[in-house]
Amino acid sequence: MDAIVTAGGIPLPQDPLYTYAKGDSKALLDVAGKPMIQWVLDALGEARDVENVIIVGLTPKSGLTCSKPLHYLSNQGRMLSNIVAGVNKVLEINPQAEYVLIVSSDIPALRGEHVDWLIETCMQTRDDLYYGVCPREVMETRFPNSRRTYTKLKDMQVCGADINVSHVRMATEHLDMWEQLIGNRKSPMKQAATIGFGTLFMLATGNLTLTDAVERITERIGITGRPIVWEHAEPCMDVDKPHQLEMLREDLQARLEAEAATRAESTPVTESAPKPVRRAKKPITPKAESTKAAAKKAPAKSTKKPATTKKTEDKPARVKSVKKPAPKTPKGKPTPKEKSVAKPKKSAAK
Repeated sequence: MDAIVTAGGIPLPQDPLYTYAKGDSKALLDVAGKPMIQWVLDALGEARDVENVIIVGLTPKSGLTCSKPLHYLSNQGRMLSNIVAGVNKVLEINPQAEYVLIVSSDIPALRGEHVDWLIETCMQTRDDLYYGVCPREVMETRFPNSRRTYTKLKDMQVCGADINVSHVRMATEHLDMWEQLIGNRKSPMKQAATIGFGTLFMLATGNLTLTDAVERITERIGITGRPIVWEHAEPCMDVDKPHQLEMLREDLQARLEAEAATRAESTPVTESAPKPVRRAKKPITPKAESTKAAAKKAPAKSTKKPATTKKTEDKPARVKSVKKPAPKTPKGKPTPKEKSVAKPKKSAAK
């Protein structure tokens, strides 16, 4: 199913949000670091049943993103005209489309799971219009300071949802009636008067149930319709006043912090090498202090080891013969050697 996001509203000087918007689109108001409409686009992007998203009232220069294909249309001047233009764009993209999702840009607390639940619930039947309501107790349990406007019915008090499903033919039929109902969407009494005096009387006297209201409206317009009662307040919590803007800023900032903490817990922690344990220093006594001072004065002993020579195989050393000089003798005297030579030999005749 394709979604049409209405984002053409620019707060006027009499609007409570005028000083916040400063002449710009209400859809671009900052909420927890993002434009308010960006939260809605994120939810539509998460929804598995949404195919295309058409934004009416902004341009691509707004810098918005979505995981689904985005299409832009200029502001047509009135809400009903914007919806009709959006439906025509859907039929241009997909001529076989039967239903469209109509979403306001000022419900930033919307989630993807809410969108999928609504589409699946509506497609259980084949009605022309599915209009969501939120019981007062559901809204005030989730947003106790919302101060929403409620329609008092016989069986419950409700406020309207800002995301609904409609058949594409609603964009071409009963446009005058739709114009009045949409224009009076903030006033249940005026809407009841548009339907008829009987409906207004029953609402005023507290005798109109939700089922009665749906039957009277659909019969008056000539369509089939079905109410969708929400069990979640987020799709019905729109931003119309400053206190609602501040409330949702705080709420969505808390959501971001919770998601960041969850991611941090799921991230595996890598083990780091153990740090070396430092031994505690012993207290220095006076005696140890003097010994330490004396050690500083003494020359430092060399810690270098003597160089070792390479061992070689022992070989027998060659002994050189040294000639001793002959003893000197006086001249004329024979040396002992000469004497032995000079002895006469005995004759053999003797």
